[in-house]
Amino acid sequence: MVTPVSRYRLRPRSVRAAVSEIPLATRRTARQPQPVLAAAAATTEPAIPSNFLCPISLEMMRDPVTAPTGITYDRDSVEGWLERGHSTCPVTARPLRAEDLIPNHATRRMIQEWCVANRALGVERVPTPRVPLSAADAAELLAAVSAAARRGDAPACRQLAARARALGKESDRNRRCLAAGGAARALSSAFSQLVDQPSLASSLTASCGALDEILAALVVFFPLGEESRNHIASPASLNAVVSILCHGETTAKASAAVVLREIASSSDPECLDAMSETSGIHDALIKLLQRPVSPQATRAALVTAYYLVTNSGLAASWLVDLGMVGLLVELLVDADKGTTEKALAVLDSLLLTEEGRGKACAHALAVPVLVKKMQHVSDMATEFAVSALWRLCKSFSGEGPCKAEALQLGAFQKLLLLLQVGCMGVTKERASELLRLLNGSRDGVECIETVDFKGLKRPFS
Repeated sequence: MVTPVSRYRLRPRSVRAAVSEIPLATRRTARQPQPVLAAAAATTEPAIPSNFLCPISLEMMRDPVTAPTGITYDRDSVEGWLERGHSTCPVTARPLRAEDLIPNHATRRMIQEWCVANRALGVERVPTPRVPLSAADAAELLAAVSAAARRGDAPACRQLAARARALGKESDRNRRCLAAGGAARALSSAFSQLVDQPSLASSLTASCGALDEILAALVVFFPLGEESRNHIASPASLNAVVSILCHGETTAKASAAVVLREIASSSDPECLDAMSETSGIHDALIKLLQRPVSPQATRAALVTAYYLVTNSGLAASWLVDLGMVGLLVELLVDADKGTTEKALAVLDSLLLTEEGRGKACAHALAVPVLVKKMQHVSDMATEFAVSALWRLCKSFSGEGPCKAEALQLGAFQKLLLLLQVGCMGVTKERASELLRLLNGSRDGVECIETVDFKGLKRPFS
Protein backbone atom coordinates (compact mmCIF):
# COMPACT_ATOMS: atom_id res chain seq x y z
CA MET A 1 0.00 0.00 0.00
CA VAL A 2 1.28 3.49 -0.85
CA THR A 3 1.13 5.65 2.24
CA PRO A 4 2.35 9.20 1.67
CA VAL A 5 2.15 11.08 4.92
CA SER A 6 0.42 13.98 3.21
CA ARG A 7 -2.99 14.38 1.68
CA TYR A 8 -2.12 11.64 -0.82
CA ARG A 9 -1.99 9.03 1.87
CA LEU A 10 -3.85 5.83 1.00
CA ARG A 11 -6.27 4.91 3.72
CA PRO A 12 -8.59 1.91 4.25
CA ARG A 13 -11.66 2.45 2.08
CA SER A 14 -14.11 2.00 4.94
CA VAL A 15 -12.75 4.98 6.85
CA ARG A 16 -11.40 7.29 4.17
CA ALA A 17 -13.78 10.15 4.83
CA ALA A 18 -13.33 10.00 8.57
CA VAL A 19 -9.50 10.07 8.83
CA SER A 20 -8.06 13.49 9.35
CA GLU A 21 -4.90 14.23 7.36
CA ILE A 22 -2.01 15.94 9.10
CA PRO A 23 1.14 16.35 6.99
CA LEU A 24 4.27 15.13 8.72
CA ALA A 25 5.92 18.51 8.19
CA THR A 26 3.04 20.22 9.95
CA ARG A 27 3.34 18.00 12.99
CA ARG A 28 7.10 18.32 13.24
CA THR A 29 7.25 22.08 12.76
CA ALA A 30 4.15 23.26 14.56
CA ARG A 31 5.92 26.39 15.84
CA GLN A 32 7.12 27.58 12.42
CA PRO A 33 5.56 30.69 10.89
CA GLN A 34 2.78 29.91 8.42
CA PRO A 35 4.74 30.76 5.21
CA VAL A 36 7.64 28.53 6.28
CA LEU A 37 5.22 25.76 7.21
CA ALA A 38 3.57 25.90 3.78
CA ALA A 39 6.93 25.75 2.03
CA ALA A 40 8.05 22.81 4.16
CA ALA A 41 4.82 20.97 3.42
CA ALA A 42 5.19 21.59 -0.30
CA THR A 43 8.67 20.02 -0.31
CA THR A 44 7.46 16.85 1.44
CA GLU A 45 4.39 16.19 -0.68
CA PRO A 46 5.32 14.29 -3.84
CA ALA A 47 2.95 14.76 -6.73
CA ILE A 48 1.42 11.43 -7.70
CA PRO A 49 1.48 10.95 -11.49
CA SER A 50 -2.02 11.16 -12.92
CA ASN A 51 -1.71 7.80 -14.68
CA PHE A 52 -1.24 6.17 -11.27
CA LEU A 53 -4.67 7.35 -10.06
CA CYS A 54 -7.78 5.24 -10.40
CA PRO A 55 -10.49 7.06 -12.38
CA ILE A 56 -13.10 5.86 -9.88
CA SER A 57 -11.50 6.47 -6.48
CA LEU A 58 -9.00 9.14 -7.63
CA GLU A 59 -6.45 7.45 -5.38
CA MET A 60 -3.26 5.62 -6.23
CA MET A 61 -3.93 2.16 -7.58
CA ARG A 62 -2.72 -0.84 -5.61
CA ASP A 63 -3.83 -3.56 -8.01
CA PRO A 64 -4.24 -1.96 -11.45
CA VAL A 65 -6.32 -3.86 -14.00
CA THR A 66 -7.14 -2.88 -17.57
CA ALA A 67 -10.56 -3.20 -19.17
CA PRO A 68 -11.09 -4.10 -22.85
CA THR A 69 -11.87 -0.41 -23.34
CA GLY A 70 -8.20 0.39 -22.59
CA ILE A 71 -8.95 2.16 -19.29
CA THR A 72 -6.95 1.09 -16.23
CA TYR A 73 -8.65 0.97 -12.83
CA ASP A 74 -7.83 -0.21 -9.34
CA ARG A 75 -9.28 -3.73 -9.03
CA ASP A 76 -11.22 -3.06 -5.81
CA SER A 77 -12.80 0.07 -7.24
CA VAL A 78 -13.94 -1.35 -10.57
CA GLU A 79 -15.13 -4.65 -9.10
CA GLY A 80 -17.08 -2.71 -6.49
CA TRP A 81 -18.58 -0.66 -9.33
CA LEU A 82 -19.69 -3.82 -11.12
CA GLU A 83 -21.02 -5.45 -7.93
CA ARG A 84 -23.26 -2.44 -7.36
CA GLY A 85 -25.19 -3.37 -10.47
CA HIS A 86 -23.34 -1.47 -13.18
CA SER A 87 -22.44 -3.30 -16.38
CA THR A 88 -20.48 -0.66 -18.29
CA CYS A 89 -17.05 0.92 -18.17
CA PRO A 90 -17.30 4.03 -15.93
CA VAL A 91 -15.26 6.14 -18.38
CA THR A 92 -16.38 4.94 -21.82
CA ALA A 93 -19.84 3.54 -20.93
CA ARG A 94 -19.08 0.48 -23.05
CA PRO A 95 -20.13 -3.01 -21.78
CA LEU A 96 -17.79 -4.42 -19.13
CA ARG A 97 -17.66 -7.70 -17.20
CA ALA A 98 -15.49 -8.63 -14.22
CA GLU A 99 -13.91 -11.53 -16.10
CA ASP A 100 -12.74 -9.12 -18.82
CA LEU A 101 -10.36 -7.32 -16.45
CA ILE A 102 -6.67 -8.05 -17.05
CA PRO A 103 -3.90 -7.28 -14.51
CA ASN A 104 -1.76 -4.36 -15.67
CA HIS A 105 1.67 -5.51 -14.50
CA ALA A 106 3.51 -2.70 -16.29
CA THR A 107 1.59 0.04 -14.47
CA ARG A 108 1.87 -1.80 -11.17
CA ARG A 109 5.69 -2.03 -11.56
CA MET A 110 5.88 1.65 -12.44
CA ILE A 111 3.89 2.51 -9.31
CA GLN A 112 6.19 0.36 -7.18
CA GLU A 113 9.30 1.98 -8.69
CA TRP A 114 7.87 5.44 -8.04
CA CYS A 115 7.17 4.47 -4.43
CA VAL A 116 10.74 3.25 -3.95
CA ALA A 117 12.12 6.44 -5.51
CA ASN A 118 10.07 8.56 -3.08
CA ARG A 119 10.70 6.46 -0.01
CA ALA A 120 12.65 9.29 1.61
CA LEU A 121 9.47 11.37 1.51
CA GLY A 122 7.51 8.79 3.48
CA VAL A 123 6.00 6.82 0.60
CA GLU A 124 5.62 3.10 1.22
CA ARG A 125 5.95 0.56 -1.56
CA VAL A 126 2.76 -1.00 -2.90
CA PRO A 127 2.92 -4.76 -2.29
CA THR A 128 2.55 -7.07 -5.24
CA PRO A 129 -1.11 -8.20 -5.18
CA ARG A 130 -2.09 -11.82 -5.12
CA VAL A 131 -3.66 -13.17 -8.26
CA PRO A 132 -7.41 -13.49 -7.60
CA LEU A 133 -9.12 -16.79 -8.07
CA SER A 134 -10.90 -17.24 -11.40
CA ALA A 135 -14.16 -19.08 -11.93
CA ALA A 136 -12.28 -21.76 -13.88
CA ASP A 137 -9.77 -22.23 -11.04
CA ALA A 138 -12.60 -22.49 -8.51
CA ALA A 139 -14.42 -25.08 -10.62
CA GLU A 140 -11.23 -27.11 -11.01
CA LEU A 141 -10.54 -27.09 -7.27
CA LEU A 142 -14.08 -28.10 -6.33
CA ALA A 143 -14.10 -30.84 -8.96
CA ALA A 144 -10.91 -32.20 -7.44
CA VAL A 145 -12.57 -32.23 -3.99
CA SER A 146 -15.52 -34.21 -5.35
CA ALA A 147 -13.26 -36.65 -7.19
CA ALA A 148 -11.12 -37.29 -4.12
CA ALA A 149 -14.24 -37.91 -2.02
CA ARG A 150 -15.58 -40.42 -4.53
CA ARG A 151 -12.27 -42.30 -4.37
CA GLY A 152 -12.36 -42.24 -0.59
CA ASP A 153 -9.02 -40.42 -0.58
CA ALA A 154 -9.17 -38.72 2.81
CA PRO A 155 -5.67 -37.16 2.70
CA ALA A 156 -6.39 -35.55 -0.67
CA CYS A 157 -9.75 -34.28 0.58
CA ARG A 158 -8.05 -32.76 3.59
CA GLN A 159 -5.45 -31.00 1.46
CA LEU A 160 -7.98 -29.69 -1.06
CA ALA A 161 -10.43 -28.54 1.62
CA ALA A 162 -7.61 -26.70 3.37
CA ARG A 163 -6.75 -24.96 0.09
CA ALA A 164 -10.37 -23.97 -0.49
CA ARG A 165 -10.58 -22.61 3.02
CA ALA A 166 -7.35 -20.64 2.67
CA LEU A 167 -8.45 -19.14 -0.64
CA GLY A 168 -11.85 -18.24 0.74
CA LYS A 169 -10.32 -16.46 3.72
CA GLU A 170 -7.72 -14.70 1.58
CA SER A 171 -10.24 -12.28 0.09
CA ASP A 172 -13.94 -11.74 -0.11
CA ARG A 173 -13.69 -11.94 -3.89
CA ASN A 174 -12.24 -15.44 -3.70
CA ARG A 175 -14.90 -16.47 -1.20
CA ARG A 176 -17.69 -15.27 -3.47
CA CYS A 177 -16.10 -16.98 -6.46
CA LEU A 178 -15.88 -20.33 -4.67
CA ALA A 179 -19.34 -19.97 -3.18
CA ALA A 180 -20.80 -19.25 -6.61
CA GLY A 181 -19.05 -22.36 -7.90
CA GLY A 182 -20.79 -24.53 -5.30
CA ALA A 183 -18.12 -24.80 -2.60
CA ALA A 184 -20.59 -25.56 0.20
CA ARG A 185 -22.30 -28.23 -1.89
CA ALA A 186 -19.02 -29.88 -2.91
CA LEU A 187 -17.58 -29.85 0.62
CA SER A 188 -20.73 -31.13 2.32
CA SER A 189 -21.06 -33.87 -0.28
CA ALA A 190 -17.43 -34.84 0.27
CA PHE A 191 -18.06 -35.03 4.02
CA SER A 192 -21.07 -37.29 3.48
CA GLN A 193 -19.21 -39.54 1.04
CA LEU A 194 -16.21 -39.94 3.33
CA VAL A 195 -18.25 -41.03 6.34
CA ASP A 196 -20.15 -43.48 4.10
CA GLN A 197 -16.96 -45.14 2.81
CA PRO A 198 -16.90 -48.77 4.05
CA SER A 199 -13.19 -48.56 4.78
CA LEU A 200 -13.63 -45.44 6.89
CA ALA A 201 -17.05 -45.87 8.44
CA SER A 202 -15.78 -48.34 11.05
CA SER A 203 -13.16 -45.90 12.31
CA LEU A 204 -13.61 -42.18 11.99
CA THR A 205 -10.06 -41.66 13.21
CA ALA A 206 -8.83 -42.75 9.78
CA SER A 207 -10.46 -39.73 8.19
CA CYS A 208 -10.88 -37.36 11.13
CA GLY A 209 -8.30 -34.95 9.76
CA ALA A 210 -10.16 -34.63 6.47
CA LEU A 211 -13.53 -34.31 8.21
CA ASP A 212 -12.19 -31.63 10.54
CA GLU A 213 -10.80 -29.66 7.63
CA ILE A 214 -14.01 -29.95 5.62
CA LEU A 215 -16.06 -28.62 8.53
CA ALA A 216 -13.64 -25.73 8.97
CA ALA A 217 -13.91 -24.94 5.26
CA LEU A 218 -17.70 -25.14 5.30
CA VAL A 219 -17.81 -22.36 7.90
CA VAL A 220 -16.17 -20.01 5.39
CA PHE A 221 -18.91 -20.59 2.81
CA PHE A 222 -22.06 -20.07 4.87
CA PRO A 223 -24.98 -19.96 4.40
CA LEU A 224 -25.60 -23.57 3.47
CA GLY A 225 -28.22 -24.38 0.88
CA GLU A 226 -30.83 -27.09 1.28
CA GLU A 227 -28.74 -29.69 -0.53
CA SER A 228 -25.69 -28.93 1.61
CA ARG A 229 -27.73 -29.11 4.81
CA ASN A 230 -29.17 -32.47 3.80
CA HIS A 231 -25.68 -33.87 3.23
CA ILE A 232 -24.61 -32.93 6.77
CA ALA A 233 -27.97 -33.88 8.29
CA SER A 234 -27.74 -37.49 7.12
CA PRO A 235 -27.49 -39.98 10.02
CA ALA A 236 -23.90 -40.98 9.25
CA SER A 237 -22.77 -37.37 8.84
CA LEU A 238 -24.45 -36.23 12.05
CA ASN A 239 -22.85 -39.09 13.96
CA ALA A 240 -19.47 -37.96 12.63
CA VAL A 241 -20.12 -34.33 13.58
CA VAL A 242 -21.16 -35.32 17.09
CA SER A 243 -18.05 -37.51 17.41
CA ILE A 244 -15.89 -34.54 16.44
CA LEU A 245 -17.81 -32.34 18.88
CA CYS A 246 -17.01 -34.78 21.68
CA HIS A 247 -13.50 -35.95 20.84
CA GLY A 248 -12.03 -33.56 18.28
CA GLU A 249 -9.36 -30.92 18.65
CA THR A 250 -10.36 -27.50 19.96
CA THR A 251 -10.67 -25.88 16.54
CA ALA A 252 -12.52 -28.90 15.16
CA LYS A 253 -15.02 -28.77 18.02
CA ALA A 254 -15.68 -25.10 17.30
CA SER A 255 -16.23 -25.82 13.59
CA ALA A 256 -18.57 -28.71 14.38
CA ALA A 257 -20.60 -26.55 16.76
CA VAL A 258 -20.96 -23.78 14.20
CA VAL A 259 -22.01 -26.20 11.45
CA LEU A 260 -24.66 -27.72 13.74
CA ARG A 261 -25.92 -24.22 14.50
CA GLU A 262 -26.16 -23.43 10.80
CA ILE A 263 -28.25 -26.55 10.18
CA ALA A 264 -30.47 -26.06 13.23
CA SER A 265 -31.12 -22.37 12.58
CA SER A 266 -32.50 -23.21 9.15
CA SER A 267 -35.60 -24.43 11.04
CA ASP A 268 -35.89 -27.31 8.60
CA PRO A 269 -38.14 -29.83 10.42
CA GLU A 270 -36.51 -32.84 8.76
CA CYS A 271 -33.01 -31.68 9.70
CA LEU A 272 -34.09 -30.89 13.27
CA ASP A 273 -35.75 -34.28 13.64
CA ALA A 274 -32.62 -35.98 12.35
CA MET A 275 -30.50 -34.01 14.81
CA SER A 276 -32.80 -34.87 17.72
CA GLU A 277 -32.55 -38.57 16.85
CA THR A 278 -28.75 -38.52 16.68
CA SER A 279 -27.26 -40.44 19.57
CA GLY A 280 -25.17 -38.34 21.92
CA ILE A 281 -25.94 -34.92 20.47
CA HIS A 282 -27.53 -33.63 23.68
CA ASP A 283 -24.63 -34.89 25.80
CA ALA A 284 -22.20 -33.28 23.36
CA LEU A 285 -23.90 -29.89 23.67
CA ILE A 286 -23.88 -30.13 27.47
CA LYS A 287 -20.17 -31.00 27.52
CA LEU A 288 -19.36 -28.11 25.20
CA LEU A 289 -21.10 -25.70 27.58
CA GLN A 290 -19.40 -27.24 30.61
CA ARG A 291 -15.96 -27.09 28.99
CA PRO A 292 -16.14 -24.25 26.47
CA VAL A 293 -13.57 -24.05 23.70
CA SER A 294 -14.45 -20.56 22.43
CA PRO A 295 -17.20 -17.95 22.85
CA GLN A 296 -18.35 -18.61 19.29
CA ALA A 297 -18.71 -22.33 19.99
CA THR A 298 -20.60 -21.65 23.21
CA ARG A 299 -23.08 -19.38 21.46
CA ALA A 300 -23.43 -21.88 18.62
CA ALA A 301 -24.22 -24.69 21.09
CA LEU A 302 -26.88 -22.53 22.73
CA VAL A 303 -28.53 -21.71 19.40
CA THR A 304 -28.55 -25.39 18.45
CA ALA A 305 -30.06 -26.33 21.80
CA TYR A 306 -32.74 -23.66 21.40
CA TYR A 307 -33.92 -24.96 18.03
CA LEU A 308 -33.85 -28.56 19.23
CA VAL A 309 -35.94 -27.69 22.28
CA THR A 310 -38.48 -25.64 20.35
CA ASN A 311 -38.78 -28.41 17.76
CA SER A 312 -39.30 -31.29 20.19
CA GLY A 313 -40.52 -31.54 23.77
CA LEU A 314 -38.54 -34.76 24.07
CA ALA A 315 -35.32 -32.85 23.45
CA ALA A 316 -36.27 -30.44 26.25
CA SER A 317 -36.78 -33.34 28.65
CA TRP A 318 -33.44 -34.89 27.73
CA LEU A 319 -31.57 -31.63 28.24
CA VAL A 320 -33.28 -30.99 31.58
CA ASP A 321 -32.35 -34.48 32.77
CA LEU A 322 -28.75 -33.82 31.73
CA GLY A 323 -28.58 -30.71 33.94
CA MET A 324 -29.01 -28.00 31.33
CA VAL A 325 -31.10 -25.73 33.60
CA GLY A 326 -28.45 -25.44 36.30
CA LEU A 327 -25.73 -25.07 33.67
CA LEU A 328 -27.57 -22.18 32.02
CA VAL A 329 -28.21 -20.41 35.31
CA GLU A 330 -24.54 -20.55 36.26
CA LEU A 331 -23.50 -19.50 32.75
CA LEU A 332 -25.75 -16.44 33.00
CA VAL A 333 -24.04 -15.05 36.09
CA ASP A 334 -21.20 -13.39 34.14
CA ALA A 335 -21.96 -14.05 30.47
CA ASP A 336 -21.55 -11.45 27.74
CA LYS A 337 -24.48 -9.91 25.90
CA GLY A 338 -24.74 -12.41 23.04
CA THR A 339 -24.33 -15.43 25.29
CA THR A 340 -26.82 -14.03 27.81
CA GLU A 341 -29.52 -13.56 25.18
CA LYS A 342 -29.10 -17.07 23.84
CA ALA A 343 -28.88 -18.72 27.26
CA LEU A 344 -32.05 -16.95 28.41
CA ALA A 345 -33.83 -18.08 25.25
CA VAL A 346 -32.92 -21.71 25.94
CA LEU A 347 -33.81 -21.40 29.63
CA ASP A 348 -37.20 -19.88 28.84
CA SER A 349 -37.92 -22.77 26.46
CA LEU A 350 -36.88 -25.38 29.03
CA LEU A 351 -39.23 -23.82 31.60
CA LEU A 352 -42.14 -24.90 29.41
CA THR A 353 -41.65 -28.33 30.98
CA GLU A 354 -42.62 -29.13 34.54
CA GLU A 355 -39.25 -30.76 35.15
CA GLY A 356 -37.48 -27.62 33.96
CA ARG A 357 -39.47 -25.38 36.27
CA GLY A 358 -38.79 -27.68 39.19
CA LYS A 359 -35.03 -27.64 38.53
CA ALA A 360 -35.02 -23.84 38.21
CA CYS A 361 -37.02 -23.30 41.40
CA ALA A 362 -34.62 -25.53 43.31
CA HIS A 363 -31.55 -23.63 42.07
CA ALA A 364 -30.35 -20.87 44.38
CA LEU A 365 -29.36 -18.54 41.55
CA ALA A 366 -32.24 -18.98 39.13
CA VAL A 367 -34.54 -16.20 40.34
CA PRO A 368 -31.71 -13.75 41.20
CA VAL A 369 -30.22 -14.18 37.72
CA LEU A 370 -33.56 -13.62 35.99
CA VAL A 371 -34.30 -10.50 38.04
CA LYS A 372 -30.84 -9.09 37.41
CA LYS A 373 -30.98 -9.62 33.65
CA MET A 374 -34.21 -7.65 33.29
CA GLN A 375 -33.37 -4.22 31.81
CA HIS A 376 -29.69 -4.94 32.40
CA VAL A 377 -28.47 -6.44 29.11
CA SER A 378 -30.76 -5.76 26.14
CA ASP A 379 -34.40 -5.67 25.13
CA MET A 380 -34.19 -9.25 23.92
CA ALA A 381 -32.67 -10.44 27.19
CA THR A 382 -35.36 -8.57 29.13
CA GLU A 383 -38.11 -10.27 27.13
CA PHE A 384 -36.74 -13.74 27.81
CA ALA A 385 -36.03 -12.97 31.49
CA VAL A 386 -39.58 -11.68 32.05
CA SER A 387 -41.03 -14.72 30.28
CA ALA A 388 -38.92 -17.17 32.29
CA LEU A 389 -39.74 -15.49 35.60
CA TRP A 390 -43.43 -15.42 34.64
CA ARG A 391 -43.35 -19.17 33.99
CA LEU A 392 -41.73 -19.83 37.38
CA CYS A 393 -44.06 -17.63 39.42
CA LYS A 394 -47.19 -18.77 37.62
CA SER A 395 -46.48 -22.47 37.98
CA PHE A 396 -46.60 -22.50 41.80
CA SER A 397 -49.88 -21.69 43.54
CA GLY A 398 -50.19 -19.60 46.69
CA GLU A 399 -47.30 -17.52 47.92
CA GLY A 400 -44.67 -19.75 46.37
CA PRO A 401 -40.91 -19.52 47.01
CA CYS A 402 -40.19 -17.94 43.64
CA LYS A 403 -42.62 -15.06 44.17
CA ALA A 404 -41.22 -14.17 47.58
CA GLU A 405 -37.67 -14.32 46.35
CA ALA A 406 -38.45 -12.25 43.28
CA LEU A 407 -40.04 -9.58 45.46
CA GLN A 408 -37.04 -9.53 47.77
CA LEU A 409 -34.77 -9.00 44.81
CA GLY A 410 -36.71 -6.01 43.44
CA ALA A 411 -38.61 -7.67 40.61
CA PHE A 412 -41.78 -5.66 41.36
CA GLN A 413 -40.00 -2.33 40.95
CA LYS A 414 -38.24 -3.45 37.77
CA LEU A 415 -41.50 -4.62 36.22
CA LEU A 416 -43.19 -1.32 37.04
CA LEU A 417 -40.34 0.55 35.41
CA LEU A 418 -40.45 -1.74 32.39
CA LEU A 419 -44.14 -1.02 31.85
CA GLN A 420 -43.57 2.71 32.30
CA VAL A 421 -40.68 2.77 29.82
CA GLY A 422 -42.69 0.72 27.39
CA CYS A 423 -42.75 -2.85 26.14
CA MET A 424 -44.89 -4.53 23.54
CA GLY A 425 -46.87 -7.66 22.81
CA VAL A 426 -46.35 -10.81 24.83
CA THR A 427 -43.73 -9.18 27.06
CA LYS A 428 -46.19 -6.48 28.15
CA GLU A 429 -48.88 -9.06 28.87
CA ARG A 430 -46.57 -11.26 30.92
CA ALA A 431 -45.03 -8.34 32.79
CA SER A 432 -48.53 -7.13 33.74
CA GLU A 433 -49.63 -10.59 34.86
CA LEU A 434 -46.39 -11.06 36.77
CA LEU A 435 -47.03 -7.78 38.60
CA ARG A 436 -50.46 -9.02 39.64
CA LEU A 437 -48.99 -12.29 40.84
CA LEU A 438 -46.32 -10.51 42.89
CA ASN A 439 -48.64 -7.85 44.24
CA GLY A 440 -50.49 -10.37 46.39
CA SER A 441 -47.26 -11.38 48.13
CA ARG A 442 -45.81 -7.93 48.80
CA ASP A 443 -46.84 -7.60 52.48
CA GLY A 444 -43.90 -7.92 54.80
CA VAL A 445 -41.31 -8.52 52.08
CA GLU A 446 -38.15 -6.43 52.27
CA CYS A 447 -36.41 -5.55 49.01
CA ILE A 448 -32.66 -6.24 48.86
CA GLU A 449 -29.92 -5.33 46.40
CA THR A 450 -29.41 -7.85 43.59
CA VAL A 451 -26.37 -6.53 41.76
CA ASP A 452 -23.96 -8.89 43.51
CA PHE A 453 -26.54 -11.60 44.33
CA LYS A 454 -26.41 -10.69 48.00
CA GLY A 455 -29.05 -11.49 50.58
CA LEU A 456 -30.00 -14.91 49.24
CA LYS A 457 -31.85 -17.02 51.80
CA ARG A 458 -30.45 -20.22 50.36
CA PRO A 459 -26.74 -21.07 50.15
CA PHE A 460 -24.96 -21.27 46.83
CA SER A 461 -24.97 -24.76 45.39
